[in-house]
Amino acid sequence: MGSFVALDVIPIGVPGLHLQNPYFQEALKGVADLGDINGNLEKMLDLQPDLIVTGVKDDQARYEQLSKIAPTIAVPFGELKNAHEELSYFGKLLGKEKEAEAWLANYDHRVAAAKEKVRKVIPADASITILETADKSTYVYGDNFGRGGQAIYQALGFKPPAQVAPKIMEKQWAELSGELLPQYAGDYIILTSNNRTLEDLKADPIWGSLDAIKNNRVYIWKEERSWYFDPIAVLSQTEELAAWLTSLK
Repeated sequence: MGSFVALDVIPIGVPGLHLQNPYFQEALKGVADLGDINGNLEKMLDLQPDLIVTGVKDDQARYEQLSKIAPTIAVPFGELKNAHEELSYFGKLLGKEKEAEAWLANYDHRVAAAKEKVRKVIPADASITILETADKSTYVYGDNFGRGGQAIYQALGFKPPAQVAPKIMEKQWAELSGELLPQYAGDYIILTSNNRTLEDLKADPIWGSLDAIKNNRVYIWKEERSWYFDPIAVLSQTEELAAWLTSLK
C-alpha cells in the first residue's frame, strides 16, 4: 500500500489494516474500508475498480472471484524483498517508472545519511535482534517481516547474532522459549510490545539477565508503529531507529 501512496496513486478501497498505517494515514482519508486483509467482495463490487491488487495467490477460487470483479494482480506476502523491489515493481505496473526512480533516489540518500550517523556511534559488527512479545509468547524476526527488521538489517546493515542469523533469515520468524531467548539476544534489541517497559524487563528473571537489557540497549515500540514494512514505513522507521542508536553513549 505504501508504494501506491509513494507514487501518488491513491486507491478507492483498501483493507482496514492499511487505513490504520500511521505512516500515511492522512493520505488515505476518504478511502473505503474493505474489511479484513482479504477484502469484502461485495464492497469491492460496489466500488467498480479498474484493477485489484491482492496478496492472495494460492487460493485459486478466491483469485477467480476477484478476477470477475476486475483485472487482478497477485503479489504474495513477502515476495517483494525490499523498497527497491517494491517501488520498481509497482512503478512499472502503474506506468510510474520515473516517479519510482525519483522516490528511491531520495530514499537511498536519506538511508545513507542515517547509516553514516549510526556508524559513528555503533560498531558495524554489533549484533541487533528484532523481537516481539505478545501475551506470554516471544517472537524473533528477520529482514522482511516488519517489526523494524527492514530498517535494521537492510537499510542500516546490521545483523543478528551470528550463531542464529541463518535460522532467523531463512524462516523470517520463530517463536522463542525463555530458555532460547539468551541465544538469540544481540548486543541491542528492537522490541515490539504494547505493554512491557524497560523497568518491567529488568525485573524479569530471563529478560533481566540479557546484556542489552542491563545496559539499556533496547528500543521498545508498539505494534502500530513496527508492524508495517512498506517503503514509506521502512524509511521512517530507519530514521527513527537511527536517531535512537545515535543517542546511545
